[in-house]
Amino acid sequence: MPDTALSDPFEQARAVADAVLYEGCLLYPYRASATKNQLRWQFGVLVPPAYADDALGEYTWCQTQLLAEPRPGARLHWRLRFLQAQSRTVETDSAGGWRPVPSAEVDGVVHLPFDETVEQSVDLVLTPADLIGATDHVHTFTIPGATDTEHLTPSVRLHRERHPLHGELRLHAELLPGPYGVLRLTATVTNHTNARKGTFTSVSVEEGHLLNALPDAPQVGGLERPEALRYSLIAAHSVFALTAGNFVSLLDPPEWAKTAVQECRNVRTWPVMLGPEGSRDVMLSAPVILYDHPVVAPESPGDMFDALEIDELLVLRTLTLTEEEKRQVRATDPRGGELLGRAETLPPEVFERLHGAIRQLRPAPAAEPADVFGTDRPWWDPGADASVDPAADSVVIDGTAVGRGSRVRLHPGGRRSDAQDMFLVDRVATVQAVLLDVDGSTHLAVTLDDDPGADLQILQGRFRYFAPEEVTVVSA
Repeated sequence: MPDTALSDPFEQARAVADAVLYEGCLLYPYRASATKNQLRWQFGVLVPPAYADDALGEYTWCQTQLLAEPRPGARLHWRLRFLQAQSRTVETDSAGGWRPVPSAEVDGVVHLPFDETVEQSVDLVLTPADLIGATDHVHTFTIPGATDTEHLTPSVRLHRERHPLHGELRLHAELLPGPYGVLRLTATVTNHTNARKGTFTSVSVEEGHLLNALPDAPQVGGLERPEALRYSLIAAHSVFALTAGNFVSLLDPPEWAKTAVQECRNVRTWPVMLGPEGSRDVMLSAPVILYDHPVVAPESPGDMFDALEIDELLVLRTLTLTEEEKRQVRATDPRGGELLGRAETLPPEVFERLHGAIRQLRPAPAAEPADVFGTDRPWWDPGADASVDPAADSVVIDGTAVGRGSRVRLHPGGRRSDAQDMFLVDRVATVQAVLLDVDGSTHLAVTLDDDPGADLQILQGRFRYFAPEEVTVVSA
């Protein structure tokens, strides 16, 4: 059972965690017949072993490693949250018994088959001190299956079914050397559900007949992905809280912890600080890239369930749906119906707030003399500043002067948020320019040595940019 003394941090984290939980649950245009909604839940899906396939990017487990500084008597609360798929079919009574149909209309309301979701969580409360020097703490869990029948009329019913899930939480603690008393916690979540090939069918709303999932869906172990999802932990993410002590930020660690942070290995998860700025007692480990202390924009009127959602754009697009499409949205999922209702009744003053917001303000620097560089050109024009020359300037890295023509190896820093940076790790590049910005920071403009389009990028002046600490010098 959850520890009541630790419940508040989880409630504070719920808004952000829920945004992760329902990412991809129902994608615009929010209809069961939409192509987008034939391949759902792309983040944080832990599939059953029978469907695991490295080549397809389908895995049964994920791992979080983080650093903790527990004080004496501290307790660690780990809460795993995920969605359990629940199939909903529409059935009618006939001479041969109940059979699934593409749709049914009752009292003017259309009902469609669709996979719904049920929120689930697993809690583990431990004393960190008891983990030091001990074997891994393993906690197995079972989420029961269930069936439910809702009769709409004597001859029409909705049948819901969800399969039992079996999983494991594994926690290991390692006391790091040094005077700080820091623990490296390794938390692994694994799906052990024994999936079986069943009678999975997906009803085509538009064509009105039964289909076997998607026409070109890959099969693994006899399962297609929509069926495997019914045995999966969907949108799995973890929240960690300490009653006494702090966690160490993996994005902006103190100097003494940087080496230990670099040695942390997070697999298919991204741990960040939760709670108000400056707090360090709660962490969210999510399958999407976030920054420390993430918050839901106060202007957002509600969940949009869409990757990289832009509320204003999605609201406008939702309002362009035809009346028939809106009927299908309401018939697909209750959350879609609520979203549509919000879009249609959004007050003008709320909609106006979606157009943009300034998050940070800072005083503007004092005006400089118009002739700061001995010229009448506007400030700041690098062509008018004889003190800088990107083609000739250099910066010293590990005792070596690096300038145009130098070859470096790339090590994108942990503070970057572009997932594509992972493809640049350890790639060799050539420096094309050394740039100084008005804040005094140095940037290296580079092209990849193995990029066949490098010459074209040089011609167009399109480069990749790295800080000096993100590269190492390649010896001649």
